[in-house]
Amino acid sequence: MTGRDWSDWHTSYDDPDSPLVRRLAAVRDRIRIALDEAPDGPLRVLSLCAGEGRDLIPVLAEHPRRDDVAARLVEFGPEIAGVARTAAAKAGLTGVEVVTGDAALTGHYAELAPAHLVVLCGIFGNISTDDVKNTVQHSAALTALGGTVIWTRHRREPNLFPAVADWFAESGFAEVWRSGDELDAAVGVGVHRQEREPSPLVTDRKLFTFIAKTFR
Repeated sequence: MTGRDWSDWHTSYDDPDSPLVRRLAAVRDRIRIALDEAPDGPLRVLSLCAGEGRDLIPVLAEHPRRDDVAARLVEFGPEIAGVARTAAAKAGLTGVEVVTGDAALTGHYAELAPAHLVVLCGIFGNISTDDVKNTVQHSAALTALGGTVIWTRHRREPNLFPAVADWFAESGFAEVWRSGDELDAAVGVGVHRQEREPSPLVTDRKLFTFIAKTFR
């Protein structure tokens, strides 16, 4: 899958009737809440498969904690990563770093893990079930005690959405919120909070492999 393919896919955000627009609004709301509730002092944020940064960057740009945040966004497509990099620069977010690379490689996150906020949006609908579970399990090392993970997965059949929530619980997370019928089956957003001391991040792991361009 090329960067150009995903660049075309991002145009769905320009359609007000797209379920992606509703999902984006829900994710932004949950990012805002997570930042509101974060502890005082410096904050670390990780975003995997960050795309153009549309979920995180606009929220950070207007949030009172913006200068407390050190964030790393990892995106495979160079053109897409460039859009995110430009958006962060225009917003004056000097603490936001956009990395062009494979977001599945845990080594990208060593400097900021465990983070207070981890964004896993646009991933679980495009990888195998085993890779979803593997990514959830490794999220325990990416997320600080008390930190928040925001994730997405569609609720179409086969509906893996409830299972993903269960895997987070098995990995030491408490469920904070999950979307329901206020969105629709095409989109689902979940929020979990880390309740255990994270284990050290193993930095030579590959969490997932994209298998299809379906619905992020």
